Amino acid sequence: MAARTPVVESQLEAPIYVRQLPQVRLGMAWFIAVVLFAGGLAAWEWKWRAYGAGPGYRNSDSLWAMQRRRIDQGEGNGTVLIGASRVFFDLQLPVWERVAGARPIQLAMEGTTPLPMLEDLADDPDFTGRLLVGIAPDVFFSGYQERKGVVDHYRKETPTQHAGQRLSMWFLEPFFAFYDPDYALTQVLKRQRWPVRPGVENYLDVRRLAVHGSDRNARMWSKVETDPEYQALAKSIWAQFFDYPAPPDAAQIMEEQIRRAAAAVAKLRARGVDVVFVRPPSDAEYLAYENRTLPRAETWDVLLARAGARGIHFEDHPELQGYWHPEWSHLSGAEADRFTEALVGILKRDFGW
Repeated sequence: MAARTPVVESQLEAPIYVRQLPQVRLGMAWFIAVVLFAGGLAAWEWKWRAYGAGPGYRNSDSLWAMQRRRIDQGEGNGTVLIGASRVFFDLQLPVWERVAGARPIQLAMEGTTPLPMLEDLADDPDFTGRLLVGIAPDVFFSGYQERKGVVDHYRKETPTQHAGQRLSMWFLEPFFAFYDPDYALTQVLKRQRWPVRPGVENYLDVRRLAVHGSDRNARMWSKVETDPEYQALAKSIWAQFFDYPAPPDAAQIMEEQIRRAAAAVAKLRARGVDVVFVRPPSDAEYLAYENRTLPRAETWDVLLARAGARGIHFEDHPELQGYWHPEWSHLSGAEADRFTEALVGILKRDFGW
């Protein structure tokens, strides 16, 4: 160890020590650091590849903003899709384009009521096309928003955020499986089987269910379809909410959602926008839960009547029934293709789309 020699400038001051730094081979240190980093990165990537994941685009707020901006850039006379995860996962843009002749803009967002998007489009004079609004009863009528800031992000996105999104899409997302938010180390640690503490709710977070394209076309992840254990996990996550008590002001919240939706639809119709509500199918325990807590006569029927809008409910159309929902709420990839074709057929035949 190098000796430390005190340097005293004055008897009234504390001594100052001068320590000679040891010689360090910085080149070797950098080399070791890079090797350890690359090894750790490769191990983390290998772990998730072995789990069944692959590269894909992140469904970030900036990716949503990129699609929303297409309306500002002159595509406002086309078809726009909004809703929660059922519209997001179950409607396949390539199939829609093949059947209808044009690719819609996908603005649905998982776990989030489409009401903020509906109001945003209602206030945008650039949007003059057609709007499909997906209704997942438990999300829409409760006003639930898992992704609360997406519309604000679109309005306030900085050049740095926009550039970061572009760089991520060019250099990271197409190549790395681990880059999905579901595999972040903090998220993985959070999901470990930690001891249960009294008075603390221990709900399981929703796991990854879909893969996304650069234009936000979403498709159910094949692991949900083929892995029985993962499929059961997804079902158990939904089931934990089925008996959760409704808040005491649930009726007032639902009334407010319907009122706001009706006001937004009135603005859109005044501008010539054709709005169609769609209730996609669900199945088994999830459908039973929805029918028990949010019956159609008290929700869907009231919404259409108050908004004066047209709607497509899966129970009214045989071609929208009989699909396979691997985890009760969303369609498998192949079934989503079939459902999209059937729904577009109804829109063309009955609604002039």
